[in-house]
Amino acid sequence: MRIGSIEAGGTKFVCAVGDENYRVQDQIKIPTTTPEATLAATIAYFKQFSLDALGVASFGPIEVRKSAKNYGYITNTPKPGWQNTDFVGALQQNFDGPITWTTDVNGSAYGEYVMSTLTNAQINSLVYYTIGTGVGGGAVINGEFLGGVGHPEMGHVLLKRHPDDLDFQGICPFHGDCLEGLVAGPTFEARLGVKGATVPLEHPVWDILAYYLAQAAVQSTLIIRPDKIVFGGGVISEPLLVKVRQAFKKLLNDYVTVPPLTEYITMPVIQNNGSATLGNFALGLKALK
Repeated sequence: MRIGSIEAGGTKFVCAVGDENYRVQDQIKIPTTTPEATLAATIAYFKQFSLDALGVASFGPIEVRKSAKNYGYITNTPKPGWQNTDFVGALQQNFDGPITWTTDVNGSAYGEYVMSTLTNAQINSLVYYTIGTGVGGGAVINGEFLGGVGHPEMGHVLLKRHPDDLDFQGICPFHGDCLEGLVAGPTFEARLGVKGATVPLEHPVWDILAYYLAQAAVQSTLIIRPDKIVFGGGVISEPLLVKVRQAFKKLLNDYVTVPPLTEYITMPVIQNNGSATLGNFALGLKALK
């Protein structure tokens, strides 16, 4: 059995082919340029294989309601040129099997959730945040995604400002100082004029980011009450999560009981940014069954 996976990101598409045991058999990275060029290269790659199903986890916002006329579209994304792109429609013209469609963070959340079941970690619910060029979050509860009229947009929740960060306007084109506008990778250049990778951990900006990420974790804790919160993406490191846990403990103030913080707020279990790929394999298999 062969399942295809597309993790569609703003800078690259990670395309992979795997089996029913979630083992990657082949993989390629395709630069995200125009919809026409990127989707054509993606389709050409998968046409080399005989696929039984295809799982897609895409940057968004996207339309996930199957009853909607524009189901399968990337909608009002800030990614230039990708607004109102019929992503799933282009795939359906070239592949006959089931195609699953969700957000990139939902795909990653599902991958981490499935891995927890494979390792008997006793996880029934999980929230996944990606902190990179953009910020998003997804949630899985008892094997199902959270959402109704659409998918969650956890990257755009509003936060209490850090007292040492009041002059920063934020970079989100829609909201300014939402979570994405305050912690995404490009905020380093907007605040400091340098790339985040060059900023030492001793710099106070990391405490500011940790404060905002801890607020997001508190919100998910109090609203969803998940078994685990996972932070992934290029901005995240274990030293940063140490700061996030410290800020989280102070903000939550033992109001509700959570697992030990080193087990509750973690980096992804799946290595090499493979969470969404495994999630797509699992969703494709689920669609077949």
